[in-house]
Amino acid sequence: METRATQETESLIQLTVDRVVEDSNTDTRIIVLVRSDGGTDHFMVWVGSSEGEAIKRALDAAVTPRPMSHDLVKSFGEHLGIKTDRVVLTDVKGSTYYATVFLENKGVARTIDARPSDAIALALRCQAPIYVTQDVWKRRSGQNLDAWLSKLETKEA
Repeated sequence: METRATQETESLIQLTVDRVVEDSNTDTRIIVLVRSDGGTDHFMVWVGSSEGEAIKRALDAAVTPRPMSHDLVKSFGEHLGIKTDRVVLTDVKGSTYYATVFLENKGVARTIDARPSDAIALALRCQAPIYVTQDVWKRRSGQNLDAWLSKLETKEA
């Protein structure tokens, strides 16, 4: 018998954070996500430099001397018995993406609206899966990004 969460995620595409790239032209970071099923297409989200660094720290499993905001949120959840079940990139309006964090506590499921950068940073810290809706995947910006990413990463080296 399928669980409700399984039914809800069947139409979603699971993503993995591949890397964080610096865009020195705009002082932003680009979160490069790839399909968890091995697909070669990229999904990119532009975020502020501090948000990008928070995601990079989570990817690198870097420990800071004091808890950062996402570490604090994770700690609250752990102490209160709240599980971060998954995050989903749910919408895009113009060039702005929207995300939802799915939580569970004592059998009760709840959702919280979040910026994609915060949702991704939390998901990485909590080992929660990251998804995107089929609609948002189809509407993502920049369909042919390999050459652009290669140029940007070469510029950093």
